[in-house]
Amino acid sequence: MSAGRVGRPHGLDGSFHVTRPGELAAGGTVWVDGAPRTIERLAGTRDKPIVRLAGCSSREHAEALRGLTLEVPRHETLAEDEFWASDLAGCVVIDGDREVGVVARMIALPSCEALEVGELLIPMVRDAIRSIDVDARRIDVDMGFLEP
Repeated sequence: MSAGRVGRPHGLDGSFHVTRPGELAAGGTVWVDGAPRTIERLAGTRDKPIVRLAGCSSREHAEALRGLTLEVPRHETLAEDEFWASDLAGCVVIDGDREVGVVARMIALPSCEALEVGELLIPMVRDAIRSIDVDARRIDVDMGFLEP
């Protein structure tokens, strides 16, 4: 799965901008030109990340990678109860029999990830999420947990 493309260098330490970013995690592994590389630094924003890879320690190293695709194998990075944000986008959110809406995206909050459903932010915590069925494209939530 594509995690983006190496864009222009950022600074002198080997960091670079990522264009068309996908799933990136500090300390995670991406494949670049057929070789695994560890993400040593992840800065910037989700939409405009800045990355430095292990072994990429200068602006020249970053420039040499420019244009290459960053790949993340789906099967290597997820635990049993983890999900790709891209797999949750578009899922129907229900509270029992009541439809709540459709997931626009998953966003990172300071304390946890959350599903953006219309104007709602539903935290990805066990008390709020009853079940996730990616194959059926359905997420069952407890809206009572979210209401004051």
